[in-house]
Amino acid sequence: MSMSIASDPNRLLPAEPGVRAIARSLLEQVQDLPIISPHGHIDADMLLHDTPFPDPAALLVSPDHYVTRLIHASGVPLDQLGVGPGARTEPRTVWRHFCAAWPLFEGTASGYWLRSEFEHVFGLTEEPSEAAADALFDTISARLKDPGFRPRQLFKDFNIEVLATTDDPLDDLAAHAGLAADPAFQGRVVPTFRPDAYINAHAPGFADNVTRLVQSAGDGKSGYAGYVTALENRRRYFIDHGAVSADHGVRTPLTLKLDRVEAEALFEKARRGDVSAAERDAFEAHMLYQMARMSVEDGLVMTIHPGSFRNHHPGTFERFGADTGHDIPFAVNYTEGIRPLLADFGTAKDFHLVLFTLDETVFSRELAPLAGFYPAVYLGAPWWFLDAPDAMLRFRSAVTETAGFSRSAGFIDDTRAFCSIPARHDTSRRIEASFLARLVAEHRITEAGAARIIVDLVDASPRRVFKL
Repeated sequence: MSMSIASDPNRLLPAEPGVRAIARSLLEQVQDLPIISPHGHIDADMLLHDTPFPDPAALLVSPDHYVTRLIHASGVPLDQLGVGPGARTEPRTVWRHFCAAWPLFEGTASGYWLRSEFEHVFGLTEEPSEAAADALFDTISARLKDPGFRPRQLFKDFNIEVLATTDDPLDDLAAHAGLAADPAFQGRVVPTFRPDAYINAHAPGFADNVTRLVQSAGDGKSGYAGYVTALENRRRYFIDHGAVSADHGVRTPLTLKLDRVEAEALFEKARRGDVSAAERDAFEAHMLYQMARMSVEDGLVMTIHPGSFRNHHPGTFERFGADTGHDIPFAVNYTEGIRPLLADFGTAKDFHLVLFTLDETVFSRELAPLAGFYPAVYLGAPWWFLDAPDAMLRFRSAVTETAGFSRSAGFIDDTRAFCSIPARHDTSRRIEASFLARLVAEHRITEAGAARIIVDLVDASPRRVFKL
């Protein structure tokens, strides 16, 4: 079967011919613009050392929990997909499982991205299938040995201008420093401060993490004072290495302003490991408030993405670890939860707060009204379960009538799968063109206005919001 649908110029555009023609015209305005990726999980070391991709399974299957979770749901154990520390399944076996499971991805965002990668990145013309698995594995393996298929060349070929990584607060950021100092690398790769493991008292190793943090960056202080000082110091270290944002994958958007005595008491309980669930949430909420205070002071853009029940299946977490496909969304309350933070910082000069959600019921009810009033608040793009064509359209429909287009922060790909970056950004651009084309066809905006808007959404908004 031909993979021509991945090359159809009308893919994802409206079916009605008149609206489709408008969408095509709008897409042309942004189709060749560079990729701005202000949030993702690509390893900077890979780009620093221009590390060759090892094999098709390690590149396209094992690290991508969008892919492995659905195959696992069909009955294939995760270790057979190369997931987890010390996984020993042969790459060809992993690939065979993936190819046999290919029909499962019909209609999914993953299936769309993968089709695009196969055709536009690898030049493949045959659908994955159980029968074709070995031949496809050999074809892609040969491609991966091509010097032109190394990370740096693909970074250039993908037209990536800015790529943000996600980094532990105690990372030395040597890879970022190396890339910045390398005249042979023309791209911009920036670190992102991600302190979850240091502010979530139930995170594995929390006490040890905090001890290392205070000892290394607390300026000789101890206790809560040393803890806060160390976080401030490490943020400055990240800024010195090019960081533009701090990312917070908190459990809920709850924020809380505690006095120093209360905060110190909760901090000591958290270090001892005797906090209740309510106290854990209170400490994280207070530290989220503190992160906002620090962003107001040091200028880092603050992004918040709550609402994920992490590591939902205990047995899988114990055996395979985090980020293995069983983080499940739950409902959140932004309006009440974020209010203490916004009460003090929502109108602060130059404070940028980007709010994401996995609960799309809050798009029109909470996020759009918040972004439509508070100068600090911007709408984070649909991501993780919602970064799919129909969900993107639901998002744009839900938020635009209240917040317009100017409060959008641009698209984020949030990916560990390097070769999917262009496919994901192309998807977003096509959906924006489709939505705007409908407004033009309904005489709600002019076509000239839509052309200005789509360029702003794709290019100017992420630069503006993420201070690039």
